[in-house]
Amino acid sequence: MTAPAPVHIFTIADYHRRLGLPPPAHPLVSVVRFEDMPFPQTGVPQAVVHHFYSLALKKSFHARLKYGQQEVDFNEGLLLCMAPRQLLAIEGPSETAASHRGWLLLVHPDLLQQTPLAKKIRQYEYFDYRVSEALHVSDLEEHLLIGLLKQLNHEACAPPDRLSRDVMVAQLELLFTYAERFYQRQFHTRRTANHQLLGRLEELLKAYFTDPQLSDKGLPPVTYLAEALHLSPNYLSRLLRTLTGQSTKQFILAKVVEAAKEQLSTTTLTVNEIAYSLGFAHPQAFSKLFKSQTQVSPTQFRQSFLS
Repeated sequence: MTAPAPVHIFTIADYHRRLGLPPPAHPLVSVVRFEDMPFPQTGVPQAVVHHFYSLALKKSFHARLKYGQQEVDFNEGLLLCMAPRQLLAIEGPSETAASHRGWLLLVHPDLLQQTPLAKKIRQYEYFDYRVSEALHVSDLEEHLLIGLLKQLNHEACAPPDRLSRDVMVAQLELLFTYAERFYQRQFHTRRTANHQLLGRLEELLKAYFTDPQLSDKGLPPVTYLAEALHLSPNYLSRLLRTLTGQSTKQFILAKVVEAAKEQLSTTTLTVNEIAYSLGFAHPQAFSKLFKSQTQVSPTQFRQSFLS
């Protein structure tokens, strides 16, 4: 059965209407509590594409979310950030106010036009997620975020003046900066899960390099590995830098050299044959990489095992 096409929601006012909420106090920014949403049983699409930024702080959720077609482990005390034009699908029982708690921030890109935040917000990697996890926040961090959301809501609902936009943009930048802190911190605090992910990556590369079709496939692209692990390329690179000090590309090339060393020391394949078997179209490129990583040529490395 073909899945229905996602519904595109272009304005915050349309989002409010679909969720049965009163019209937003400000057309370009909205802060609402999930407990206050009527959640009508009809008219709510199961797959949507928002054309604005959203930040959801959720305390309870009884359905499965898919962001960018990847499932999200979204249960207690988590923060999910979405950029415009990203697909969000909901699978499972209908949401109800009794079972759904937390806060939702919606920000239309037009609010940020011609401000430094318009460019800076694109650099926040947590808006880039196609991941299997959202940002984890502690109770203290949650209270901090809620306080900032309440301040922003107060400003959005207040009578506008010439400084209203400046104040809201400054409040948003502070909120997003805290989210960036939480994003960076989780690479250090979730070490067990991260090392498990590193193990999965190593197994993935091991299987890739032993594939008989590797000579035709070439070296594994970063996007291939990220998608296989249900991560965004930026998230994977940040994670590897924290755990290994290497970018994803550097990590891949280091594994290539490890595989080459094994073949050079345990087989009689020529250097060219090894290069082709590892996905290099040009043996010269393989030899150059090997020497840059080991300070010796592939032939010199092999000879060291024969002497």
